[in-house]
Amino acid sequence: MLITTKTYTRRSIMSHTYLTIEERSKIEVLVQEGYKINHIANLLGRHRSTIYRELNRCSTPSYVAKASQADANQLASHKGRKAKHTPKLLEDIQHKLEMTWSPEQIVGRDYQEKLSFKTIYNWIYEGILNVPLQVLRHKGKGRQPQETRGKFNIGRSFSERPKSVRNRQEFGHWELDTMVSSRGKSKGCLATFAERKSANLKNG
Repeated sequence: MLITTKTYTRRSIMSHTYLTIEERSKIEVLVQEGYKINHIANLLGRHRSTIYRELNRCSTPSYVAKASQADANQLASHKGRKAKHTPKLLEDIQHKLEMTWSPEQIVGRDYQEKLSFKTIYNWIYEGILNVPLQVLRHKGKGRQPQETRGKFNIGRSFSERPKSVRNRQEFGHWELDTMVSSRGKSKGCLATFAERKSANLKNG
């Protein structure tokens, strides 16, 4: 059995990408371990609101990664129709843009499952949103979160694996991720093993 390792460098909070099955699997483990939403968000490099919405929209009594992924896949299958804009929606987006929010931040915070950040850009360029393009420019850099994950030099790097592994075509290839807790003086480490094709999860 081959174990594929992946090292995370969390330089910025992700806001405009959807959660993956690997992230959902980690959320399931962390919830079972009693971690709070803020801590889960910090460990995954996600906005708190993203984790909050993910847990709230779960259709099962307790959070189950595979069930949540199935719901997300079903929702994605119904997409493709042109997004409709209402006066209330446009007013909310325009207000946030004038507060120097980026379209990516707006979608990641409030409309992740309903709207694409590219749609907001299109509305701006088409004149549907009456917002000067200057407001999209941001000055300065946000505070950089500190790296809290451990690093292991075992197995082969994911980039060195065959294409069939990267495309999840073969069974039996495992990916190891680690997260280090910042609780207390003695930091605990959570390791998750995910089988690439089946998304089977083990933790320790």
